[in-house]
Amino acid sequence: MAGGAGSTTERRGQARKLIQHMLDERRQLLGLMLEVSSRKPNPPDPDLLDEFSQMLVDYIAAGHFGLYQRIVEGKERRRKVQDLAVDVYSRIGETTRSALDFNEKYESGKRRPSADIFYADLSSLGEILTARIEFEDQLIRTLIEG
Repeated sequence: MAGGAGSTTERRGQARKLIQHMLDERRQLLGLMLEVSSRKPNPPDPDLLDEFSQMLVDYIAAGHFGLYQRIVEGKERRRKVQDLAVDVYSRIGETTRSALDFNEKYESGKRRPSADIFYADLSSLGEILTARIEFEDQLIRTLIEG
């Protein structure tokens, strides 16, 4: 019976590591977003924009290939977590598509639009990320409290 408890402890420990990694990526992304947005009305620095875009992709990947993959693969056994994941996963997926569209538009080597267009796109991305963070936090709370 101790093996089963160790198994549960191990699974929850892994989930906490994945959560922490995703939160670390999120903090870095939000810091870079603040730095990029503080340059307004000037066009964003190409190197800073490249760093921001890479961090955006890293953050998205930390969720999808870490925490969410664990749930999708059935490694999370708590019913409450599974039910919430079904509800919020599609919503998180919608935010992923929008974030990747932003990244594709501004990835290194592509022609950069005007500062006005960029900052309008950045503002929209901020709204999208706010929604994503709310969904993620619901999932995280359920995983931790579960």
